[in-house]
Amino acid sequence: MKRRGRFAEHFAIGSLKFQLLSRSLLVMSALLLLIGVFQYIFMQQFLYKNKAETIRNQLATLPPNTWQRAGEFPDRGQNPFMSRRDTNGGNRSENAGGEFPRIFIPDLSIALIDSEGTYKQLSSENVTTSLQLTKEEYQELLKLKLKPGDYRIMKDKDGNEQLIVFHQIRERSQGVQGLIQASSSTAPIKDLLLRQLFTFLLLSMTAMVIGLLGFLPVLRRTLVPLSNMVDTVKQIDSGNLGERFPAHQGQVEIDRLSTSFNSMLERLEFSFEAEKEAKEQMRRFAADASHELRTPLTSIHGFLEVLLRGAYQQPEPLLKALKSMHGESVRINKLVEDLLLLARLDRTPSFQKTEGLLDEMLHEMEPQLRLLAGDRTVTFTLEPQIRCLYDSDKIKQVVLNLFHNAVQHTHPLTGQLGLSLTKTDAGVEIAVQDNGPGIAPEHLPHLFDRFYRIDSSRARRSGGAGLGLSITRSIVELHGGTIEVHSTVGEGSTFKVLLLP
Repeated sequence: MKRRGRFAEHFAIGSLKFQLLSRSLLVMSALLLLIGVFQYIFMQQFLYKNKAETIRNQLATLPPNTWQRAGEFPDRGQNPFMSRRDTNGGNRSENAGGEFPRIFIPDLSIALIDSEGTYKQLSSENVTTSLQLTKEEYQELLKLKLKPGDYRIMKDKDGNEQLIVFHQIRERSQGVQGLIQASSSTAPIKDLLLRQLFTFLLLSMTAMVIGLLGFLPVLRRTLVPLSNMVDTVKQIDSGNLGERFPAHQGQVEIDRLSTSFNSMLERLEFSFEAEKEAKEQMRRFAADASHELRTPLTSIHGFLEVLLRGAYQQPEPLLKALKSMHGESVRINKLVEDLLLLARLDRTPSFQKTEGLLDEMLHEMEPQLRLLAGDRTVTFTLEPQIRCLYDSDKIKQVVLNLFHNAVQHTHPLTGQLGLSLTKTDAGVEIAVQDNGPGIAPEHLPHLFDRFYRIDSSRARRSGGAGLGLSITRSIVELHGGTIEVHSTVGEGSTFKVLLLP
């Protein structure tokens, strides 16, 4: 039952194997039928022509004066096949009955037509009478110039088909004197053709059966790559996106299809992984944002409770609570602004990038950066006349974020900061360097993640929420650039921004 089920599955009407097999058989049958028809037609013409040539050869074996003597009979009573005394004195019998002379050639009917179109049957009595045309048709044939290979297929009064060969009797001085009409039934030829056709059909059917038995394993082996693809699709459909189609199965079309499907599966798997990662990031983002907002709100709520219990009547606790609540509100406002900025950057806004001198823009920021650095040592190394396509406000924000991050991680008095601008083969490079404590290697891969902070307690004291570097990377990537960090623990860190020229 199982084997029967597999057979029914493979050779169902809608299956590819059944369609290939049935259509192949249909094409083979059509080709064999066409070959049989053409073979029948060509063989018929060949046999008719060969029969006509045989008739002409048979007529050529008769004595040369046979037709003249037959044409003179019965007026002179000469019969070329009756015994008379010949020219050498031999005896020949006279035709006392006055009948036409008879010529016997097996399966051939011969008639003589004179110049007036008169028909004379010359074949023996046991041969079927040949087809007789009208005098007008014979006279027309006498006028035509007949070719040696000409023959005609005509039907007699009984509906029997005959092959007729006409031969003109010519004399050098007098031209065409008559016609010889030799006819033979086409029934033996048709019987031969039918036997050959039956033999051809029998051989064709045998060849188709043998071909079918040989074609089934070949077809099954040819469709193995396709069956492998079906099995792989079933595994993928069950949720295993890591499966891939065999890319080299020996069939160009299947291999190309497998390669295309593998590329599509890679993109789908990447999309699913990206979606999964995006959902996980959104979950972490919501959790981190809630945590960051909850801390200042809790602080504000606590101070309000203290004030409501009566502390608002005392000037010193009241001022302290108001200052703390103001600081927390500033922190909340900064966090909300950063979140809104990240949301706008995630929508990939179109920047108004214009070409300008990047070194001039950084020189304009120098007073602001030195004020932000305080007593720290600041070094500017800017190559002149460096042009680039950039959004001025966004690149200023990138430099401020990196510089502010360097200020937070260096000593107020011994800190050393550096800002450099250079032209490289890959583009324009902006670097911010500090001599802070450096960053441990395990933190570097996560440094640009949202809400990621190396020292949470220190970041909260300084007001950071771990969004500055995420915003910086988003701005740089929207400019088509890259950002990277090099850091050594105990020596400092260097952030490099590479922009396209």
